[in-house]
Amino acid sequence: MTAATPSLTDSRSQQVAQILLFVTPVLFATNMLLARYTADFIPPVALAVWRWLGVFVLLLPFCAGELWRQRRAIGHDGLKFLVLGGLGMGICGAVVYAAGKTTTATNIGLIYAVSPVVIILLSRAMFGERMSSRQALGTVLALAGMLLIVAKGQPSALLALRFVPGDLMILGAACAWALYSVLLKRWPSGLGINARLAAIALAGVIVLLPFLAWEAAIVGTATPDGRTLLIIATLILVPGIGAYATHGYITRHLGPSKAGLILYLSPVYNSLLAWLLLGERLALYHWIGAALVLPGLYIATSRPKRAAGKA
Repeated sequence: MTAATPSLTDSRSQQVAQILLFVTPVLFATNMLLARYTADFIPPVALAVWRWLGVFVLLLPFCAGELWRQRRAIGHDGLKFLVLGGLGMGICGAVVYAAGKTTTATNIGLIYAVSPVVIILLSRAMFGERMSSRQALGTVLALAGMLLIVAKGQPSALLALRFVPGDLMILGAACAWALYSVLLKRWPSGLGINARLAAIALAGVIVLLPFLAWEAAIVGTATPDGRTLLIIATLILVPGIGAYATHGYITRHLGPSKAGLILYLSPVYNSLLAWLLLGERLALYHWIGAALVLPGLYIATSRPKRAAGKA
């Protein structure tokens, strides 16, 4: 009975992680939308610093005791936290905001879809992780559905896409996100989800401080009006605490390769949000794309009943 309890708990945690797999892309989509919206009036490094400093401050009351008790372990792994903060909060924060000035939302979605492929390659190189035929099938279906939506049902449209400097920045951010996802699993921590996110967020702020000083001297600072404060608050709560906490949970219980599949859902959700909020019409390719992505994610992340029973 005692031996079965951890297995039951792990099974339930995986089920929760599978549900979050379909929720997290909505949270991340907010960050991409605001990256485009704020490109003209909030400097990118400042926006990233305020976002992650706010995340740290909000999480602190819930994990300050744990952070203090684990201070020696955190200090021992300080370099790892700085690397994770630089990748996840620096490159995937400030660089994405800077890229929003020159690239389009369509290109951001398409280029970021490289991340799951890079995650699979890195997981294989660092973990020796192998992909089953079932996982490969699900990944291919999800990728095909995502590309169909991005191309608006016309595959030839992919060849007509033009890339600008911001696209290269997004490509770098996509690769950084892949490495962040793999290292998050590669470097396990005794900290809880909130405490670990708070430590990584603070590390990210520390990494960004020299760049913030340079930006303030060259570009200037943003005007702290109501609009700016509302945007920062949204970034802190939704794609900050919400998206990264759920992504960390998914990575812990499903692994980085499966967690990376959330990026395939972004085009689906973007289309649905445009339909609900902007009144845009859904075309046939939206439905076909969703019909490929959603089952693909399920196939790639769920275990066959026979295999689950043996676990």
